[in-house]
Amino acid sequence: MTSSSSLSATVITSDRLRLRKAHDIDRDGIIELQTDPRVRMYLGGPRPRSAVEQYLDAAGIASVANRPGTFVIADKTTDRLIGTLVLDRRSPDLPGHVTEDGGELELTYLLRRDAWGAGLAFEAATAALRAAADELPDQPVLVVTQTANERSLKLATRLGFQRISTFEAYDAEQTLAVASLHLFKA
Repeated sequence: MTSSSSLSATVITSDRLRLRKAHDIDRDGIIELQTDPRVRMYLGGPRPRSAVEQYLDAAGIASVANRPGTFVIADKTTDRLIGTLVLDRRSPDLPGHVTEDGGELELTYLLRRDAWGAGLAFEAATAALRAAADELPDQPVLVVTQTANERSLKLATRLGFQRISTFEAYDAEQTLAVASLHLFKA
């Protein structure tokens, strides 16, 4: 495995969702994700709306999901942004790894509050991990979340991730969970 191997799919679909690149129509949803205090409760808190708007104006909406493995989660019928999902390499500079060199695949996601509780994060994560399992060699996949984020930890467990350690980062205890990519082969 090399740190450059990542998911190349640009669109992934499931029963209710389409994981795709960002479009201009996603602007309001992206701003909402970044500024909502409850959505960002375990991510350092909400970002100032003006800072998010300035970033989007300078970088463009497409920059939000232009890297491989980075997606907008959209409703399959309406194409409305529900959230974001990233399946990319965890920087070796960050704490929380299961290999000596780091750079493992890491799954992260954010959903709008009105999408919570409907199984959409599970569906989006499963679809992305299955696409990765079909495309990439077997390797560890990480989930790192604040230990206080019980909903995220329950989702990781439901997906098949095993909690293996905790560590301190960003002034809070973080939980590291891992699964093998081959577990998600369809």
